Amino acid sequence: MDRLDNTIRPYAWGSPTAIPHLLGTEPTGEPQAEMWMGAHPGAPSRTDRGTLVEVIDADPEKELGPAAVAKFGPRLPFLLKILAAGAPLSLQVHPDLEQAKEGYADEERRGIPVDAPHRNYKDANHKPELICALTEFDGLCGFRDPLAAAGLLDDLGVDSLKPYVDLLHAHPEDAALREVLTAILTADPEEMSRTVAEAAAACTRLGGAYAPYADIAHHYPGDPGVLAAMLLNHVRLQPGEALYLGAGVPHAYLNGLGVEIMANSDNVLRCGLTPKHVDVPELLRIVRFRPSDPGVLRPEASPDGEELYETPIDEFRLSRYVLPEAGSAHDLTRATPQILLCTAGSVRAGEHDLTPGRSVFVPAGEKAEVSGTGTLFRATVVA
Repeated sequence: MDRLDNTIRPYAWGSPTAIPHLLGTEPTGEPQAEMWMGAHPGAPSRTDRGTLVEVIDADPEKELGPAAVAKFGPRLPFLLKILAAGAPLSLQVHPDLEQAKEGYADEERRGIPVDAPHRNYKDANHKPELICALTEFDGLCGFRDPLAAAGLLDDLGVDSLKPYVDLLHAHPEDAALREVLTAILTADPEEMSRTVAEAAAACTRLGGAYAPYADIAHHYPGDPGVLAAMLLNHVRLQPGEALYLGAGVPHAYLNGLGVEIMANSDNVLRCGLTPKHVDVPELLRIVRFRPSDPGVLRPEASPDGEELYETPIDEFRLSRYVLPEAGSAHDLTRATPQILLCTAGSVRAGEHDLTPGRSVFVPAGEKAEVSGTGTLFRATVVA
C-alpha cells in the first residue's frame, strides 16, 4: 500500500484552524478548506511511485482490479476529502448521470472552453456525495415543506416577502417551490438586496431557528441565496452522523469538519451564496422541486466491526472502524481499490503508522491488515 501526500485547497470559506488541528500542525493564518485524497487530475495524491493518477494509469487492472475497471473504466471513480467549513459554501445542486452527459455534450458542441467561468459541465459524470461529521456540522439539505417555509418567511415581518409567502401556499407543492425559487433568483438585484438586508436584520433580532440565516447573510450580504436558503431544511449533524446528497437536491455546508466522499466529478450548478456564475434556466432544469426530510444517516455495524454508511450508488462506499484495542487486528483486504484515512488515535495499516489526517492507498487485492486504537475511515467502490 502507498502512503498518500495530499493537497490542501485554500478556498476562502475554509477554516484556518480545523485541518491544522486535526493534523497536529501550526495554522498558517490562511483558510484551509479541503484536503483531497484520490486521483482527481486537479490535485492528485502523491506517492513514492508518482502521483496516484500516474500509478493507476501505469496498470489500471492491477491497481483498481478487473471488476472496477470493467464497471467504471480505468480511473478511480471517487474522491475522498476532509472538508473544513469556516463559512457557508455556495448553495448548489448536482445533475444526474443522464443530465451530466447531455449538458457536457451540449457545451462541447457549442465550443465553450472547459475552464470558462460560465461553463456548467466540466465532465460527463454525475456527482452524488456523502458528508460524515467529525465535529458538530451544520448544513442545508433539500426543500422544506412549502407551508413551513412560508411560515418561516412570514414571521420575519418583511413586507416585500409577502408575495413569496403567498406563492408557497399554492398547489401543487413542486410548482410552488419552483415559482418561488425562480422569483428569488430573477428579481431586480437592487430590490432583492434591500429585501435580503431587511430579512437578515429580522433573523438577527429573532435568533433561534433564524440564527443560521443571519450568519449566512453576514457572509453574503444582499445575496438572493439567503432567501433561497430559507426554503431548505437546516440540519445539524453530530459526530459520526452523515448526509447523502443525490442528484437534484439543493444543499450547502455551513460550518464544521467532516469526511466527504463523492463521485469523481466537478459538475456544480449554483443557486446563490457565491460571486460565481448562476445559470438560472439550467439550474431550474436540474433541481428536483419536492419537499423532503434531510435523511440523517447513522452507520450500520457488522459483526467484524465495520460501520457502513449505506448509499444507493456504486461509485463509492464509505465505512469506518472504531478500533478500541491496540492488540486487535482487522483484515480489510478487498478485490477493489481502497483509501484508508485515520481521523483519531493511532492506527497501523500494513507497514504504515497513521495519525489523524494521514491516509494510504491500497491497490485491489492487496493485503490490508489494520490495528491500533483510533478511528479509521475506509473508502472503496461497489463492483
